[in-house]
Amino acid sequence: MNIKAAKIRQWHRWFAPIMLLPILLTTITGIIYQIGELGGFDDQVSWAIKWHKGDFGYIDFQKSYPFLNGIGLLFLTVTGISMWWKTKRINNI
Repeated sequence: MNIKAAKIRQWHRWFAPIMLLPILLTTITGIIYQIGELGGFDDQVSWAIKWHKGDFGYIDFQKSYPFLNGIGLLFLTVTGISMWWKTKRINNI
């Protein structure tokens, strides 16, 4: 493994646990709100859409939360695909 591949793996390993909570929170609150909306009780799950968008009561990240979530997910996708691609090429040789 060369230095560049090791660095990419290190960045991915460091950043993945940081992004786990926001991505899970976004996914779970999106599912909860969608089920509530389809079931006709969206008033009871209105908190889910607020959390989904980054409004956590006193802390309001509505402007930055989706952007940071997207950038983090994109970074993890690119580094993950890069690691997978290098592994696939090495196995084919």
